[in-house]
Amino acid sequence: MDRIDTVVIGAGVVGLAVAKTLAEAGREVVIVEAERAIGQHASSRNSEVIHAGLYYPAGSLKAKLCVAGRDALYRYCAERAVPHRRLGKLIVASRRGQLAKLAALEKQALANGVDDIRRLSAAEARALEPALGCAAALLSPSTGIVDSHALMLALLGDAEAAGAQLALESPVEGGAVTADGIVLRVAGMELLADKVVNAAGLFAPDLARAIAGQPVDAVPKARYARGVYFSLQGLAPFSRLIYPLPEAGGLGSHLTLDLGGQARFGPDVEWVDGVNYHVDPARAAAFYHAVRAWWPQLPDGSLTPGYAGIRAKIAGPGEPDADFVIQGRAVHGAKGLVNLFGIESPGLTSCLAIAEETRARLLG
Repeated sequence: MDRIDTVVIGAGVVGLAVAKTLAEAGREVVIVEAERAIGQHASSRNSEVIHAGLYYPAGSLKAKLCVAGRDALYRYCAERAVPHRRLGKLIVASRRGQLAKLAALEKQALANGVDDIRRLSAAEARALEPALGCAAALLSPSTGIVDSHALMLALLGDAEAAGAQLALESPVEGGAVTADGIVLRVAGMELLADKVVNAAGLFAPDLARAIAGQPVDAVPKARYARGVYFSLQGLAPFSRLIYPLPEAGGLGSHLTLDLGGQARFGPDVEWVDGVNYHVDPARAAAFYHAVRAWWPQLPDGSLTPGYAGIRAKIAGPGEPDADFVIQGRAVHGAKGLVNLFGIESPGLTSCLAIAEETRARLLG
């Protein structure tokens, strides 16, 4: 049986950031990925937004790691020439009945250390974005966008430069915590690892259950909230990202722009039982209704199906959103194992901060 110092399971943006951080800390790292390429799930099926840190409860890991991760990510992208842009965004109250909720969001942002947030009247918002219809808005200048694929390639390149190795088409089929280390069954062979990071995203809870020697009640149930995106035909009359107020399960169907200027709307929220990336064109009707609350001139027939993604949730419909879970020995009792659960948005923004937190808990 081959012995390896550290195995990182999952080559999404968080797994790659963790591998880079651990390899640069001097660990011998192998990244094992079940798919044929890196970042095939949530890491490449999202809005590609660098979040400012507005939404999350003060003191939560999401709040702490989003703000720290945002700053680290902007620095990293500048240093590695990863395409990105600090566009800013407007969070809009589309009617006066939402003004109290907008004020609460502003208060939350300030509590999280987002000190550049600014309240705008309807006239001030329209001065920035003339096509916008709203009762008031919040301006978040530190929100941006990033090329998530270029980011993952940069992280992988840095990890490999520090000695990490990537094994694609290498699913982890199970394992066990032993006195000698953690045994993993990977693509039909066994490996003995001193340290393991479970960064399997959507599949992290199922993977944790497949590694014997952890208490079952320490592993949350995976919940799947699918969101679909629709692309806009033609140019959008906006230069910033436009977000409605958050809704149950997500941040609302918002307008994002990619680095080429293509506009898309989404994601919505649909609770599903498994991984399915189908986009039903009939869902466009709800998008027209939602978007016209703040862009009344959205033309008929202008939306075409884009793509779908699934949030790696550990709280179900009707339950409060869960925080990130970075679970180490203090919870499950297994030496050398860290499980990452519920790494949904703002996971992309937070990837470098999550990696640093994981390193601290793993290496102590």
